[in-house]
Amino acid sequence: MKKVLLIVIPLLSLLSCVDMSDELILNSDGSGTFKYVLNLSQSKLKVNSILALDSLDGRKVPSIEEIKETINEYKHKLEEKEGISNVKVETDFSFFILKFQCDFTTVQNLQKAIRELAQEQDKKGEYKELNHTWLEWDGSKLVRSVPTLPAQLTRRLKQEDAEAMKKGKYTSITRFDRLIDYCENPQAKIPQSKTVCAIMTNPYALVQNIKLLENTIYLTNIKKSP
Repeated sequence: MKKVLLIVIPLLSLLSCVDMSDELILNSDGSGTFKYVLNLSQSKLKVNSILALDSLDGRKVPSIEEIKETINEYKHKLEEKEGISNVKVETDFSFFILKFQCDFTTVQNLQKAIRELAQEQDKKGEYKELNHTWLEWDGSKLVRSVPTLPAQLTRRLKQEDAEAMKKGKYTSITRFDRLIDYCENPQAKIPQSKTVCAIMTNPYALVQNIKLLENTIYLTNIKKSP
């Protein structure tokens, strides 16, 4: 997740409407599946205009082919990480949609794999928050948190772009094989099945306050119905 955020959040200051979602499926033994979706289809005209530039803010703008090569490189590197398997990446460069998922044996292995990938790219050590622990699981309680990222990223937004970003969506979902007792985030929704916890916000609010997604979820010992 952190690698995705490091890429996506600076981009939010340039794009008007973005839909994102993450989904964590966690089994009682700590294994599970992580999924992430980035949908820029409503901003595809602006994405195309950015890709047509040679550089932006002093940095080279990659071509679509270079982006594809980088995604494949990350995929292969992730496949080699301990405890990570079934890595899948789907891309649609007509509508600029990216879908990612992988299985993990423990949440520690998931965090370690993503952290190592991010650190390989952070040559200058700019992101001190890479050591942040964003998942903690003790068998009955899951703590989800997100590294604090500067709200200044949105200060250069034009008013109309800021309003458009507020129309985007960010959905964070956590699924369990046991029933949820309760969770600490007051914005979280637990449906009748009591095995899912969801938080919904928008990209503008998320960049202003990344802690909107933080949550501690407590589980019962009751397994979900078949």
